[in-house]
Amino acid sequence: MMKYIKSKTLNIKDDTFAGITVSLAMIPEVVAFAFVAQIDPLVALSGAFIIGLITAVFGGRPGLISGAAGAVAVIFVTMISQGHERGMLLDVPIDNMGYYYLLAAVILMGCFQVGAGLLKLGRFVRLIPHSVMMGFVNGLAIVIFIAQVKMFSHKEVAFSAEGVKSYVNIAMSGSELYLMLGLVALTMAVVWLLPKLTKKIPAALTAILVTTGIVIFGGLEVSTVGSYIIEGGGKGLSGEFPTPNVELWQNLPINLDTLLFILPYAFLAASVGLIESLMTMNLVDELTESRGNGNRECVAQGAGNIVSGLFGGTGGCGMIGQTVININAGGRGRVSGIVMSLTLLTFILFTDKYIEQVPIAALIGVMFMMVIETFAWSSFRILRKIPVSDAFVLIIVSVVTVLFDLAIAVFVGVIISALVFAWENAKKIRARKRFKEDGTKVYEIWGPLFFGSIAAFNEKFDIKNDPQHVEIDFVESRISDHSAIEAIFALVEKYQAQGKTIKLKHLSEDCKVLLYKSSPVFKGVIEEAIDDPRYHLAANPEEFPKPLSEYKF
Repeated sequence: MMKYIKSKTLNIKDDTFAGITVSLAMIPEVVAFAFVAQIDPLVALSGAFIIGLITAVFGGRPGLISGAAGAVAVIFVTMISQGHERGMLLDVPIDNMGYYYLLAAVILMGCFQVGAGLLKLGRFVRLIPHSVMMGFVNGLAIVIFIAQVKMFSHKEVAFSAEGVKSYVNIAMSGSELYLMLGLVALTMAVVWLLPKLTKKIPAALTAILVTTGIVIFGGLEVSTVGSYIIEGGGKGLSGEFPTPNVELWQNLPINLDTLLFILPYAFLAASVGLIESLMTMNLVDELTESRGNGNRECVAQGAGNIVSGLFGGTGGCGMIGQTVININAGGRGRVSGIVMSLTLLTFILFTDKYIEQVPIAALIGVMFMMVIETFAWSSFRILRKIPVSDAFVLIIVSVVTVLFDLAIAVFVGVIISALVFAWENAKKIRARKRFKEDGTKVYEIWGPLFFGSIAAFNEKFDIKNDPQHVEIDFVESRISDHSAIEAIFALVEKYQAQGKTIKLKHLSEDCKVLLYKSSPVFKGVIEEAIDDPRYHLAANPEEFPKPLSEYKF
């Protein structure tokens, strides 16, 4: 993974150059987003500008770059296709109806994300284990690498037997391939060597300019940003300033059927977008040794998507590749994200002809260097030094990220980690047994008592053969959830059914309150002591905030 970058005083110059560099690196990925989602590239670029600007100004993580990302694009592909078909079935058929469904879904997606932020769900990113984080980084680095390799091809028009027009990718070969590889290698060399000579000049931006200059002045025939867009069916970068999309409300049926159609896509896109944004925020936190605000980032991402949908742009989220490029280039503050968005808008409005001349090889070279910096190479070294379960999680998250998507990978990683944690802690429950002089048998419980350890806990007791008087001491145990409370309640009932006396010692206050409320028999079973634990149940940390003496039983 990238080296830790100490936080330093924000530098407007570094932020500005970083923002410009990121805006150039943003174009091919945003355009690819448009091709995947089958929409006009300018729609994706407008969305990238709006979302990037709003999250840069109001987001919870300065330095995090947001835009139209492929992880969100994949979710909307089926919806857009089905939306076109639904538009043709209306009483008055509407062309491009899938686009209007997309805008509505993006607005609803943003509402979900704002709601997540207001409900403070962003803090749950802290529950993501480090092994999941490393797997996420590795998997995403591989995905980005594969996406760049796919650019070593060009699209050609093909027609099916029915005469349907489509585009097929033809791999580069011969001199075309060698020239592309040479320019990529040149870009990577500049990015690697320049910081060793001076850090006053932005390496990535300089590399792009050098490679572009060689292509233009050398008259080299290579794939450029302009040709890449045209090959994909676009018309170029030239566009207009985003304005509210009035046609959305004129053409979109506002009814329950529309809501039910876009709801699952919007919810899934909101979830994927937040996961990728919060994971990227987590990565930046680690790299800069600072801390962002997850809930604020959720609200900003949602607001950006809502505005983007209203203005005719597509949805998006935090982008790890562009964020890493920004951090590498010295972007630390909000200025870098703002400059990225404004530069992207400038490309669309004024300098489209110049940006279209930038060779794709230059952008691929920058992205390759980003992949090298992002991949957690240390994971190979530590695989044999960390627990087998963590190594398994790291590998499985990387594989699932590549084969499926980020959201599924994170869910799988967290679930596996949680199950392993529960299993390991379930095995830690212990009961030390001893007898008092009067014959009372004492069980001293050690370890956490929760849903996973209840079976082992129950096996510790010999109810039929125990003496008449029994004590259970919880001073070295923690009662963690409601399942543990139920287990204690059931155990007391079993002893009492045998006509035996049982005493419970050193229970926490909230545990005692719950037992008192469950049955009056506990008034004579629980022993009060000044050294009882003061912790709260993990499942209900604020349910019983008052001292036990203030409750009436």
